[in-house]
Amino acid sequence: MKYPLLVVAVVLAAVIASVLLVCKRNDAPARRTLNLFIWTEYMLPEIKTRFEKEFNVEVIEDNYASNEEMRAKLLAGGTGYDLIIPTGYMLSYLIRDGLVLEFDHSRMPNLKNLSKKFLDPPPDKGNRFSIPFMWGTSGLGYNAELVRTPPDSWADVFETEKLELFKNRISMLDDIRETVGAALIYLGYSPNSTKPEELEKAKELLKKQKGLLSKYDSEAYGESLANKETAIAHSWSGEIITLNLEKPELQFIIPKEGVLCFQDNWCIPKGAPNKGLAEDFVNFTLRPEITAILVNYLGYVSPNEEVKPLLDPKILKTACYNIPENVKLWELEDLGESMALYEKLWTELKGE
Repeated sequence: MKYPLLVVAVVLAAVIASVLLVCKRNDAPARRTLNLFIWTEYMLPEIKTRFEKEFNVEVIEDNYASNEEMRAKLLAGGTGYDLIIPTGYMLSYLIRDGLVLEFDHSRMPNLKNLSKKFLDPPPDKGNRFSIPFMWGTSGLGYNAELVRTPPDSWADVFETEKLELFKNRISMLDDIRETVGAALIYLGYSPNSTKPEELEKAKELLKKQKGLLSKYDSEAYGESLANKETAIAHSWSGEIITLNLEKPELQFIIPKEGVLCFQDNWCIPKGAPNKGLAEDFVNFTLRPEITAILVNYLGYVSPNEEVKPLLDPKILKTACYNIPENVKLWELEDLGESMALYEKLWTELKGE
């Protein structure tokens, strides 16, 4: 069967166009990926989705439960991550070990929104390696349907008589510095103590407490309180505060003896495959409307000065926005070689 030349030409043109389209698709650059290595439940899915659409990228998230876990993975050669969120005291370790890169501030015009009181942390003057993200404290969360007399002191989780009231229904953070620090504060010492005799007393206190605890938990303590598996939980402020918005029986208090406070920061780990994209993401989170979504989700205090008018009014009434002047706030310090004393204490405690 013979075909008119015009038909042949049309068919041939269609075939060529299809081949060119396939070649174009094969030559198209792969979609960029932003790889986050951050705390569990620390980034709202909505924020990731909005960034993905606006920047035509994919955001992938891995999690860690402690600063030490994150640092250990980086030291062991863990690569491929573009952003991490270490707490203030961990900055000095990461900078000293050469595990973080310098930010290009010129890529982040929204830095102008940050309050000066959150800038220039001691380990990183000029914020060369870190950008403030959120601020908060640790303290005690509790379920008011189980705990009729609200706790107000570290004594509520360290004194045997009070522990017995909720035997096996109290949890402590699975975090060396936070839990050892709480014991030191209760004993009247600095949570940054490096004195062997003070640390020994803290270990003995924690050993007595351990037998009456439900667990050490840094990830599911809010859920455990909500399910009434536990009655009191050593916790970070944000999760309990946000849970309280839907479950008013879940309350958070700052013990009268004082607490550890923290500032979490964005950092770019050494070997980040997409440094520029990481800086774009940090700048994106510093938009007031984006920060507001994060604060309303996380319950922490933002260093972003432009965000307050956009926050849920209930957030502004919570403990971290209304800390009494007489309550001492302790910041964790870089302990240098003395950190080995804490690690030894923790290993002995958890191993028993």
